Parts: sequence; C-alpha cells; structure tokens
Amino acid sequence: MPQSLAKIYVHLIFGTKNRQGWLEDSVREELHSYLAAILKNWESPAQKIGSAADHIHILFMLSKNHPVSKIAEEIKKSSSKWLKTKDGINPKFQWQNGYGAFSMSQSKVEDVKQYIENQQEHHRKESFQEEFRRFLKAYNINFDEKYVWD
Repeated sequence: MPQSLAKIYVHLIFGTKNRQGWLEDSVREELHSYLAAILKNWESPAQKIGSAADHIHILFMLSKNHPVSKIAEEIKKSSSKWLKTKDGINPKFQWQNGYGAFSMSQSKVEDVKQYIENQQEHHRKESFQEEFRRFLKAYNINFDEKYVWD
C-alpha cells in the first residue's frame, strides 16, 4: 500500500499537581482553545476538550506521525508555561507527571464527547480520583495506587 492511513481516537486524561483546583472557570475556555491549537500543530485534531478545576479530558485523533507520549508531553509543557502567564493562576502551577491515554472506538466518539461536555455536572457526584480509577479498571490496566498520584 503506497499510502499510510490511520484514524485513531485517544481520550487523554491528566490532572494538576497534587490535584490542586487551579483551573479557574475564567481561564478554561481559553485553555481549551490553546490546547486545540497545540493539537492541530501536532497533526492530532481535537474533537472535544473539557475540564474541571483539577484535571482535563481531551479527545483527539492521533496523528500517524507522532506518538501519544510526545503529544501529551507537548500539551502539558506548553500549556503549563502558558497558564503561568494568566491572571489568577498560581505561578507555581504544574500538571501531574503522568497521564492516562485510552483508545476510543469510532462508535463511542459521540458518547465520549458528551461525557467530556458534562464534566462539571459529573464531578458533583464523583471525584477525579474515583473517575480515573474507574477508567483504569474499565481498560483492565493494572496499577499501584502509590504511583498514580503526584
């Protein structure tokens, strides 16, 4: 086959350092746009971005040219620097070291978009830690609790 083709959806989830509630409502919309621009530059267009005060969800189409680890690294590095320039954001802002990246089937994309859209309502009932544990279990990912959080 002379052409390489791929359509891989990734649901990327990561939190703020120590799950600090640093992502104020006033900055989230602009942050989501900034993240979408980063993803576009990495040939991995955003499908949906949503966040709560202590974490973020990003659904994107993974580029056939870049690994998810590099994209996650660039998203976190660039957005951390950018966030520190914003009024009302703690200058010590940091993302947690790790992340979760979960594959999505085409048939589930709309459900995941809706899930991401409803983050504020969803987290009235479930904490980020509970949510992330649920994802790890649903994907049969073995984990040691002491290495998941920082």
